[in-house]
Amino acid sequence: MINFNYETDFKLLDDAKISKWISTIINNENCKEDEINYVFCDDVYLHKLNVEFLDHDTLTDVISFDYSVGKTLQGDIFISVERVADNAKDFKVEFESELHRVIVHGILHYCGYKDKSEADAAEMRNKENEALALLNAM
Repeated sequence: MINFNYETDFKLLDDAKISKWISTIINNENCKEDEINYVFCDDVYLHKLNVEFLDHDTLTDVISFDYSVGKTLQGDIFISVERVADNAKDFKVEFESELHRVIVHGILHYCGYKDKSEADAAEMRNKENEALALLNAM
C-alpha cells in the first residue's frame, strides 16, 4: 500500500496515478509492495530528520528509511518540496519532473539500487529515466 502524507500545504496533482506508477515499478523489479509512506514536507522538517537520524547537518531533497525484508518493500520516504523546487530550477527542469524523479529514487533504493559510486549513480539515473518514461506513457 502506498500512502501519501503531507506536512506542508503541498498536494500531489494525481496521487492515484502516482500510486499506480510506483506499484508498477515495484512489480517490474520483481519486488512485493508492503506499506510505503511518502511524507511531503519542507526544508526545516527534513533537515531536522537529517540531523537527528543521520547526523548530517545539511539540506537534502529526500531521505528514505528502508524497513524492507528481502524483496518485500516497506519504508518511509520523506521529500522536501522546497528542495525539489530549488533543484528543479538549478537543473532547469519542470518541478513535476524533478518531483517524480525524487519519488522514484527512494523506491529504487528499496529495490536494491545504490548511488554512491559513479557506476551505481549512472545505473540509478538510467532506472529513474526508465521509470519516468513509464509514467509519461501511463
